[in-house]
Amino acid sequence: MSQQPHSSATTVLTKAEKLEQLRRKMASIPARSDGTEPATPSVMLRPVDEREPTPIVATAQSTLRMLPVPPPIGELLPRGGLARGTVVSVSGTNSVLIGLLASVTANGGHAAVIGMPTLGLLAATEQGADLSRIALIPEPRDSAVEVAAILLDGIDLVILGLSGAAVTPSRARAVVARARSKGNVLVVTHGQWDGPDLRIESRVAGYSGLTAGRGRVTSVQLDVAAVGKGFQRRTGRMEIREEAGVSVWRAIAPAVDAAHKPAPLKKAL
Repeated sequence: MSQQPHSSATTVLTKAEKLEQLRRKMASIPARSDGTEPATPSVMLRPVDEREPTPIVATAQSTLRMLPVPPPIGELLPRGGLARGTVVSVSGTNSVLIGLLASVTANGGHAAVIGMPTLGLLAATEQGADLSRIALIPEPRDSAVEVAAILLDGIDLVILGLSGAAVTPSRARAVVARARSKGNVLVVTHGQWDGPDLRIESRVAGYSGLTAGRGRVTSVQLDVAAVGKGFQRRTGRMEIREEAGVSVWRAIAPAVDAAHKPAPLKKAL
């Protein structure tokens, strides 16, 4: 009886201890010299009483599950949305990230934003985002990747800002496996993450509403490109326009396949 309080106390882990435990589990996943995934990386991350997850690629039903995106971006993608269980790299303007947040949460999904304290949530609400469905972790310090792995357990869309860092394949491997086994989407931005399933690039192409540097911006034009595993690079020009007090996405020109390999879109200033 005297040992019970001591035993109970030792089983309660602080958040920092849980993150450290997760780091050790991720570090223990061995790298494979042939470039393939470890046989069961997700086993090392899930609780011991959790059943073996079905891989996201195992059934036709699971592979067809998609997260919604703004319609003009959907025209660039093979099935019109973000396939669950994948990793997406987004570069260029933050408008694409805001559009993804708005589309997912407005349709009843949940999202999290890690390491991006200045992301424009006001712009997201103007596009219809439900802020009650967005979790914010603005300053995860050196635990951003581990926090993303934890949130992939139950959040449909996890946006991970890398603050210019490069994530090594060995560190990323377990997080990728987590996204696949849980059927949620990880979006990485502002850094380097090798081998994403999809890349979305964007740059500002122009504005409307300004005359001689005066007035109010009523729309922003974007050039957006998407390329991924199994499909050719597609590009399209689109705009975010204010209509009846809300911001909506509109296609300006039809999406086109790249006949040749064009230079990547220049990084927005």
